[in-house]
Amino acid sequence: MDVKWGNLGSVFGASLGITIAVVVMFSLGVAAWGRAGSGPRDGQEKAALAVAALCFAACLAVAAYGIDVIVPG
Repeated sequence: MDVKWGNLGSVFGASLGITIAVVVMFSLGVAAWGRAGSGPRDGQEKAALAVAALCFAACLAVAAYGIDVIVPG
């Protein structure tokens, strides 16, 4: 059995990059959700809530794609 180190490095790099991107997106979503507050909604608070929803949706999409790749069928 021969290890193709270049391919292994590529997989490692892609995995690390996606992991960092998901952590950053989730952190931005939490920060935006915190800015949305719980009071009456003005324009900035609605925009912050929309950004939070978009960040969480992106994290969910990456997780769903990963499950789809792993689970056969």
